Amino acid sequence: MENLIHIENGNPVTRTFSDAEYDDRLNKLRKLMGEQNVDCVLFTSYHNINYYSSFHFCYFGRLYGLVINQQTSTSISANIDGGQPWRRTYGNNIVYTDWQRDNYFRAVQELIPDGANVGIEYDDMSLQNLEKLKAALPGSQFTDISVPAMNMRMIKSAEEIAVIKDGARVADLGGEVCRATIGVGISELEVSRASTEAMIKEIARSYPESELMDTWTWFQSGINTDGAHNPVTTRKIESGDILSLNCFPMISSYYTALERTLFMGHASDRHLELWQVNCEVHRKGLELIKPGVRCCDIAHELNEIYLEHDLLQYRTFGYGHSFGVLSHYYGREAGLELREDIETVLEPNMVVSMEPMIMLPEGLPGAGGYREHDILVLTDNGAENITKFPFGPEHNIVSG
Repeated sequence: MENLIHIENGNPVTRTFSDAEYDDRLNKLRKLMGEQNVDCVLFTSYHNINYYSSFHFCYFGRLYGLVINQQTSTSISANIDGGQPWRRTYGNNIVYTDWQRDNYFRAVQELIPDGANVGIEYDDMSLQNLEKLKAALPGSQFTDISVPAMNMRMIKSAEEIAVIKDGARVADLGGEVCRATIGVGISELEVSRASTEAMIKEIARSYPESELMDTWTWFQSGINTDGAHNPVTTRKIESGDILSLNCFPMISSYYTALERTLFMGHASDRHLELWQVNCEVHRKGLELIKPGVRCCDIAHELNEIYLEHDLLQYRTFGYGHSFGVLSHYYGREAGLELREDIETVLEPNMVVSMEPMIMLPEGLPGAGGYREHDILVLTDNGAENITKFPFGPEHNIVSG
């Protein structure tokens, strides 16, 4: 049985992004490779493999890769996936079989000459796999390519921005269905399923040749609002509950989001006070996002509003992050987060969120998690808010 094979089954698909888009991404990477004296790159992460090839792999305990040199780009996939990786990859594809252990690294040897200077992702490769890679290419040198690649991904193309804007539209649609489904006695699961189904249907209508995967909704109620990423449960909504709406459409691995605080029927005076403060921070944050501003300076200025209300100790995470090829199970561009320790300067064609959150634990007046979330596209002179779903008490107290 062969260790390496080719499965060109069917015909290549029509991708969401154009061939010219992928050529531009690859050309920029190859320029970087030349500047850093890197002969070839072995990408192993979800985000970079997808960004440069359009292929989104299903891990399931097997390794995947994308090898790029100055002439070619080739994805490495497992035999279990058949011809799907070849149909989806912009470039070539090679398949490794299970007939011998570590055939993945035989594919690497097939594509990368020993002695090359190889760019790899230090933040993605495990120590075990790094040792196997060194054994497969004993004469090679290895250079971290993860941070420079991330920096390039932070600036979005016109095609990327168009897809992100459409994702925001789909998220708004999911939010409307979510709000329409909310009611006393309705479970988080029921609300989540209705919203997710509506978003998937709209993505299927708008992108009929795309893979329909990873779109989801987290709808949280009561104590379950204390964490931004708390999973859906069967808890049923009660009158007076604080609610958290979180819609996440995924279009060809491009993530967008809508997050809103709501209340079921009514909110106490303390709940309203806390909600209004968080909305004040949100509005100020939307004003601060513009080219030339450092991420850390936005965070420090917004901290002052929480300090004025003695609420800074209840803030739970940074004020926003980049958008693009990212997901709940493989992360995002860490260099573009609105946090006190990030000094990145905002530039046109970056896409970031503004999403302040505070959480007061059970036992305190106004207990619960409060979070608003809008997406902004940086322009030459400011930023365009592409989220349309309204926020605040005047819009999101849902009648019983």
